Amino acid sequence: PPAHSHNDWIGPPDKHSNLRPVIFYVPPEESPLERRLREARQEAQACDQRFWARHNHAFCQEKEEFIYSRLKAKGLEMRDETVNKSDFSEHTLFSISYLKFINSNSKNVHLKMSYQDWYKRNFTITFLMGQVALARALRWLRWKKKNV
Repeated sequence: PPAHSHNDWIGPPDKHSNLRPVIFYVPPEESPLERRLREARQEAQACDQRFWARHNHAFCQEKEEFIYSRLKAKGLEMRDETVNKSDFSEHTLFSISYLKFINSNSKNVHLKMSYQDWYKRNFTITFLMGQVALARALRWLRWKKKNV
């Protein structure tokens, strides 16, 4: 972002996680509380990027395995010209493979459980945002009282 910018900047989607990374604005006179909030947001973003990159990779891998198993069950190869396209529409494959991926208890439970920290991180961020808003309001009121 340009040096004169006073806003967060949002980048293009990451090719692995599909999340848009944020470059957070750091004010010149950032208070310790504001710094804690920014760092908590940065850590939450980093955790989300890691989680969704792993999740998407695992899903793509299982989807390929699912397609291969469906073809193999029909006695076909991956590049077989006799594949009936209606049996393998993108919507059907996505629906069935994603349902299987989400419901598989053995492989992907650890992925789902690792995302439980999301609630804790977002509660912390929300709490810090409230504290920062209150501190800014009190600072504004003191400034207003001093200048009246």
